[in-house]
Amino acid sequence: MALVGGPSAPAGPPSAGVQGPKLKHSDGPWLRAAGGADELVTHLAPVRTELATAHAGLMAGAGRLSALAELAAVRESWERRIRAAQGECGSLAGKLRSVARIQGATNEDVRSSMAAVPVPRTGDER
Repeated sequence: MALVGGPSAPAGPPSAGVQGPKLKHSDGPWLRAAGGADELVTHLAPVRTELATAHAGLMAGAGRLSALAELAAVRESWERRIRAAQGECGSLAGKLRSVARIQGATNEDVRSSMAAVPVPRTGDER
């Protein structure tokens, strides 16, 4: 959202050809944020495999250490967290895109409803 026309431009109805600032919405920030959330999903995708590979190597070299049970519990906890983060980011991306679509539709609805309102021009007498 951006204020076009500068903060010092007069607000209110147009008079003598001067219009106030216009509020402009852009879907750009919403779509960039959605793309960032998608990138997080993508970057997290190989992490569980990498964790499993590292864990397998550790298990092979650890023998019969008593800490292996705790290590397995920690690994399971991290895997749950990674899956949850991927799910949250994927859901967030969709919601951010939805905001951009809804905002765009709302802007068009307001624009078309305002088009029906007659605006007197300078010099018009009524």
